[in-house]
Amino acid sequence: MKNLSSSLFLSILLVAVTCVAKEPPGPRVVDLTAADGTKLKASYFSAGKPGPVVLLLHQCDHERKIWDGLAQQLAAAGINVLTFDLRGFGDSGGEPHHKDGPLEPPEEIQKWPGDIDVAFQYLKSQPDVKTDPIGVGGASCGVDNAIKTAMRHPEVKSLVLLSGPHDLQDRKFMRQGKLPAFFAVADDDQYPGMVELTEWLYIISSNSGKKFAHYRTGHHGAEIFAVHPDLPVAIVDWYVTTLIKTPGHAPATTDVAEIPAYIRAIELLDQPGGPARLARMLSESRQKDPKAPFTPEQMMEGVAYEHLQAGDIKQALEILKLDATAYPNSPNVYDCLGEAYLADGQKDLARKNTQKALELLPSDTVDPQAFRDAIKASAEERLKQLGPAQ
Repeated sequence: MKNLSSSLFLSILLVAVTCVAKEPPGPRVVDLTAADGTKLKASYFSAGKPGPVVLLLHQCDHERKIWDGLAQQLAAAGINVLTFDLRGFGDSGGEPHHKDGPLEPPEEIQKWPGDIDVAFQYLKSQPDVKTDPIGVGGASCGVDNAIKTAMRHPEVKSLVLLSGPHDLQDRKFMRQGKLPAFFAVADDDQYPGMVELTEWLYIISSNSGKKFAHYRTGHHGAEIFAVHPDLPVAIVDWYVTTLIKTPGHAPATTDVAEIPAYIRAIELLDQPGGPARLARMLSESRQKDPKAPFTPEQMMEGVAYEHLQAGDIKQALEILKLDATAYPNSPNVYDCLGEAYLADGQKDLARKNTQKALELLPSDTVDPQAFRDAIKASAEERLKQLGPAQ
């Protein structure tokens, strides 16, 4: 009996040692150098054996460490992972980013793709990495970064996109349906429009293997993990499927997410004649219910500016006119219209709408004071530029 007990003890001990040996090592802190010499800090989570890799891009109100839990789970599942701090964030160099401050200036944001590619190449250079397929995940501003990384690198075969904004290029790429994508968002996201933006990106993705996790609570991006530990588990399963079991593919979705009709209609914003169709839909819905939900004001203005920057001034104006119809008491709507009309060379309409923005400001009780001040400064500067009416 004593020998049997000793043998049992030794067996248990050997199993325990074996299990510990199978655990992947802790993350290795890595120093990377951007093209302009800026030092970027990264964490490499090795699976301890050859396997696929995932690059995780953090949201702009956090740093790379928000991914640590997911990265460790992925490494345990046989997937190598790299996370890194964007310049100005966490332990990376560059002008420090303040969490509650505005996003980085445009000249800094323009350097992000190069920084991400430095991290991407480091990841590919690791001896235990299979360089095709590669997965990329992003949260918040990392969504746009993740999609554009996939656009630059055909080795990317799988995406995870958590509650983030996107632009015309991103949407065009997702409509092509080249990659399976996993989407997630929470209804209590603290940033306006994130739910609608995520739902929009989900519905336009034409890949049959897309998947959507929609939560009532969890806040923004990877913050959802702390409230819903099932989400990182689902993401690990997603990457195991799309990078190991069936690289570049996911089973066709049978459980299609329910998306409100007004969200599905948002797709019309990018289409010629679409804003006019949305205006008719708005009129019909508001006749039945004056408080019927509609495309959020900030979303329409954001999409309008994307078209404006792309040189499609006509589409931008149509979107902003729809915006004014839906939100007639918003001074920002008319300030945006004033800018768009000026870009189109219609100075009288630019002046008229800019003046209306200033007229509405005193009665604006919705926007915070700092935002109202910014509208006022923008409108007054434009009026100076336009000069007196002829």
